Amino acid sequence: MKNNIKVYRAIHDLTQETLAEKVGVTRQTINAIEKGKYDPSLELAFKLARLFGVRIEDIFLYEGREAKNSERED
Repeated sequence: MKNNIKVYRAIHDLTQETLAEKVGVTRQTINAIEKGKYDPSLELAFKLARLFGVRIEDIFLYEGREAKNSERED
């Protein structure tokens, strides 16, 4: 799953460490999410969205089979 966490971190001038502390995870977790190596729990996704003041869909971009098929139809 692609995400815009790094973008929102930059907008809010947060380091990975600071963001991790604010949402209760490790810096390594934030790093893994940013690199697409780890998909966060729904609870963590909500925490991130609330912190940044956006919708989950603004941060996380699902590119599963349905998304790829709908792109072809457009």
